[in-house]
Amino acid sequence: MSIRHLDALFAPASVAVFGASQRPSSVGATVWRNLHGSFPGRLYPVNPKHAALEGVKVYANVAALPEAPDLAVICTPATTVVPLIQALGERGTRAAIVVTAGLDKATRQAMLDAAKVHTLRILGPNCIGLLVPHLGLNASFAHIGALPGDLAFVSQSGALVTAMLDWAGSRGIGFSNFVSLGERADVDFGDMLDYLGSDPKTRAILLYIESVDESHKFMSAARAAARNKPVIVVKAGRSTAGQAAAASHTGALAGSDAVFDAAIARAGMLRVDTLHDLFLAAETLSRFRDGPSGPLIVLTNGGGAGVMAADAAAAEGVPLAVLDDALRARLDAVLPANWSHANPVDIIGDAPAERYVAALEALSHDRANAVLFIHAPTAIVPSSEIAQAMLPQVTAEPRRVLGCWLGDGAVAQARQTFRQAGVPDYNTPEEAVRAFNFLRTYRLHQEELLQTPPARSAAHAPDLPAIRAIVSAVLADGRELLTEPEAKALLGAAGLPVVPTRVVGASADAAQAAADALGYPVVVKILSHTISHKSDVGGVRLNIGSASELREVCTSMLARVSELRPDADVQGFTVQPMVHKKHAHELIIGASVDPVFGPVILFGAGGTAVEVLADRALSLPPLNTPLALAQIQRTRIAKLLKGYRDEPAADIDAIAQVLVSVSQLLADVPELAELDINPLLANHEGAVALDARVRVSASQPAGAANFAIRPYPAELIETWDWQGQSVTLRPIRPEDEPQHRAFLEKLHPEDIRLRVFYSRRSIEHSELARLTQIDYAREMAFIATRHIEGDGEETLGTVRATVDPDNHTAEFGVIVRSDLKGSGLGHRLMDKMIEYLRARGTQRLVGTVLRINRGMLELAAHLGFQETDNPGDPDDHSLRFVSLNLQPSPDARSG
Repeated sequence: MSIRHLDALFAPASVAVFGASQRPSSVGATVWRNLHGSFPGRLYPVNPKHAALEGVKVYANVAALPEAPDLAVICTPATTVVPLIQALGERGTRAAIVVTAGLDKATRQAMLDAAKVHTLRILGPNCIGLLVPHLGLNASFAHIGALPGDLAFVSQSGALVTAMLDWAGSRGIGFSNFVSLGERADVDFGDMLDYLGSDPKTRAILLYIESVDESHKFMSAARAAARNKPVIVVKAGRSTAGQAAAASHTGALAGSDAVFDAAIARAGMLRVDTLHDLFLAAETLSRFRDGPSGPLIVLTNGGGAGVMAADAAAAEGVPLAVLDDALRARLDAVLPANWSHANPVDIIGDAPAERYVAALEALSHDRANAVLFIHAPTAIVPSSEIAQAMLPQVTAEPRRVLGCWLGDGAVAQARQTFRQAGVPDYNTPEEAVRAFNFLRTYRLHQEELLQTPPARSAAHAPDLPAIRAIVSAVLADGRELLTEPEAKALLGAAGLPVVPTRVVGASADAAQAAADALGYPVVVKILSHTISHKSDVGGVRLNIGSASELREVCTSMLARVSELRPDADVQGFTVQPMVHKKHAHELIIGASVDPVFGPVILFGAGGTAVEVLADRALSLPPLNTPLALAQIQRTRIAKLLKGYRDEPAADIDAIAQVLVSVSQLLADVPELAELDINPLLANHEGAVALDARVRVSASQPAGAANFAIRPYPAELIETWDWQGQSVTLRPIRPEDEPQHRAFLEKLHPEDIRLRVFYSRRSIEHSELARLTQIDYAREMAFIATRHIEGDGEETLGTVRATVDPDNHTAEFGVIVRSDLKGSGLGHRLMDKMIEYLRARGTQRLVGTVLRINRGMLELAAHLGFQETDNPGDPDDHSLRFVSLNLQPSPDARSG
């Protein structure tokens, strides 16, 4: 991923327009007119057929330009694009917008090859262009400009760009950046998320996506941006059909759009369905992002409005808070006797301003709940007076109250008062509840974003040699589909609970012998390499209670299979005990490999009606227990698993462990292409796999390396003998937050000042979360720990490096416990980080150090860093800049 030279795209000092003209309705004329009318920088029209345009000199070609423009906008025929890119790159231009459409595959590749030599960035081809309103930059052929604002909009669809500009302009919605990506030959969604995620003028990022190409790049950039600001997505294609020819239910069910939903959730973004919802969500999340997402309390002066809000909450799945006795008592004390005594809290239509204030004060004691305030105008008191009376409380508890002023002119001033105070405001109860549900969903996705599971669980070590032996034998046999016994053996070696299974030949005598040994009742299934779904050919019989019944079943099963699948290669039968689990549920757990996002895991209601029930949830690996439990909760059957009436709750933790084990299996078996465990039988006593279907492929590019989310890098853990003690050097992880707080609290204030350049008295949870919940694709933090009495450990020191999106430069910081300075711990941590960065191909490691921090400067010199003045401010003599080249120069490599 790269944001190199994107500053030339979004903040150019000079722009050249190739194909600029005055020809009516031409793209070049529109682009020129848009730029000439607003861009304050140096503007150069280029067209060999003109001498001047609107009094501005026109240049014949790239060579004739007085300087290399920062940005070029190309509106000329497809055949001219490659020569222009080559000439611009040689001249020193850093970015180009290729508006031109109709580039064939070969021309497009030639364009990229010509740009790559000069690191020239390309937006397009076949795009509308871009707008940066606060700079007056309208490098597009859109028919209308954009108002300045703080929302960034990035679209894959050019037609949608122009429609959105029209729609937003009529509603007074402004933008920090407005981008049409076109065919995304170079600059893509990942680049935009990287750039806009750190753009201080952008409050929220809005995306319209039709497809994603590079999932690793997209997910890494999305996760980084979503940590900083809301990222909201509209994606076309919810009705995409699944893969009908897949060998497993999971392969058929894991359609690309459902996988995209799982990716959006795991990246901490929010998906909505319409453009209206896009802006509704942006307004809510940017103003209410840190507010409570717990149960909602509706405060209204109208019973009908309250009922509408309650109906909307039920439809959206938003829980309404139950008023406890203490809260009822507080409301009784300030409301008339005929108030609703329930939620929604109806304070009656004749309510004066003082009653609103008193009711809101009574509700303020429970800050876990959000409050939706709904007001219908009355003749009793002006709405503006109510808004002014409530304002002190609303602003004293920011990000807790949502407003809904029903009506138009009568509530316009009140609505404006709330908006100016930063309170989210909505036109209808349904819109307000929908917006609040966006907030709840977004919070859940943010929680998933902060989870960083390992690829493998140390608590459940699989039998890797046995797993490899099974997979290798199948592939050596020229097969992809495992037999049922092979599939169950694979699952058993992975630590999953499976039912005992006997394999016998295709005779009733052999099946009876196995059943007699296992004990009746039993299950008999046909065994064939070529039959995937056995039930479809009558190849499964349950609850066989006697030897005579079994013999009859075997005979009829062979005849039935021969009739329906005469081509099938039947090896025999499998015989297993009939598992009777009281209060059991049939579930499905599966895995497949999505062509974009890689391995994906499915959970849902199982059995033979799995497609009909369509109750399923998808997740991207790696999974840990919290993520697995969250996946279970996204299904309808989760309510049954919690128990109801006299049905006991199932062992949901056992089900979650199966999901975690499947995640681990995906990491351990790169060849794993599809997996079905159906049914997984679960009740209060645990879970067991009754049937399994597995397909492997030697060409499958899967495994942990192909996970869209980078797992916890456990391979980087090492032990170090330090002063006669065993010290562990490892990447930091989210659960380190408590011990990291303890580590920071033990630091001397002066040591903190030397590290972060100012003194700190305390550190907030949000900052600790940022320090411990990192994206290993973008950042690394190693900590040195040692065991303390009991099962705990303490942190002795830490080194951190943040890598730019180009993987060119990393900036480091290192600190050790104050009582351990000079012990060699800092040196060892720096060695660990340098070794890691060299392995990942990072070019340079830099740091900024206070001049008075002699210990750090001496350590840097010992490690080979070069010390210079601060390049950001050479006149600031309090800081020193240190840098280390991590990779050998080409001359050194050749020597």
